[in-house]
Amino acid sequence: MFRVYGSWRHSLHCLRRFSTQTSHEAGRYRPRRAVMYVPGMDKRKMEKIPSVGVDTVVFDIEDGVAVDQKGTARYMIPETLAQLSIPAATEVTVRVNGLDSNLTREDLQVILEKSPDGLPEALMVPKVQSAEDVAEVDCMVGEFRPSAKHQPLPLFAIIESPMGLLNLRDICYHGIYKCEAVRLQVIVFGSDDYLAMIGGVRSEDASELVFVRQSIVTHAKAYQLQAIDLVHIDFKDLTSLKRQSQEGAWMGFTGKQVIHPTQVGVVQEAFTPTQDQITWATGLIEEFDKHQKLGKGAFTYQGRMIDKPLLLQAKNIVNLHNAISGRTNS
Repeated sequence: MFRVYGSWRHSLHCLRRFSTQTSHEAGRYRPRRAVMYVPGMDKRKMEKIPSVGVDTVVFDIEDGVAVDQKGTARYMIPETLAQLSIPAATEVTVRVNGLDSNLTREDLQVILEKSPDGLPEALMVPKVQSAEDVAEVDCMVGEFRPSAKHQPLPLFAIIESPMGLLNLRDICYHGIYKCEAVRLQVIVFGSDDYLAMIGGVRSEDASELVFVRQSIVTHAKAYQLQAIDLVHIDFKDLTSLKRQSQEGAWMGFTGKQVIHPTQVGVVQEAFTPTQDQITWATGLIEEFDKHQKLGKGAFTYQGRMIDKPLLLQAKNIVNLHNAISGRTNS
């Protein structure tokens, strides 16, 4: 029995949060446990990125930048990327302005044409409401970075409106199977804009967002995509952040948005398998392989009958642990 969690049912519930079956590139999984936004016009904050140790950094041209500073941010990001030595473990992403702003095209042109080769490694697009939005971004990226048609840029799509939620199935399908220059890999939940659009009010426990959060996870996992949970706005309250991060992990999210470096460690720990889980999973896989060689099917492990779902959970844990450690997934 997986004693650390008290009951078998709760143990299984905890294990499910580490599913890594979310990549359309066989054998590859990039951990995105903490996704941190940094204003694209704040050079001081951008220069601190190499020392933060975050899985994914998002240089922002949208909400984190005032309207009269967007042009500055647009050009400052490529200049800063050319100067920084960001660790390979940190994914470099840029959030452009949404298609409703009429700024997306210029954002993409500058970012894709002025940035050093290979950067940014991914793009984040806010306020995605339809498959047509994804198609439009795909066309722009193909125009400004033709090489992306041979090696598509990973795409993060932020869902932050009721219409985006209703169209999420089509967004996922188009972003995976119909695009050439981008490839949808991540669905991000933009909770504050969503609440504003429905006239809702943000509560401390975010109970008013349970339905939307579960819908985001359901669609993402149905299409083997990663799902990134809502921002915890009070960056000084690390206790509440830890609780909400664990809740998101139990729901099936693979990571969480953060807005301050102090949040990174708490969030990434919540989405990382514990040593007890790694030991349990490794032992289960070894026992499974041993019984397969003996020609035996079902078997017991730590007092419980093992079936395929539990084997999958064990492999998910080991794969995520390997990905975080920089090793190749099995």
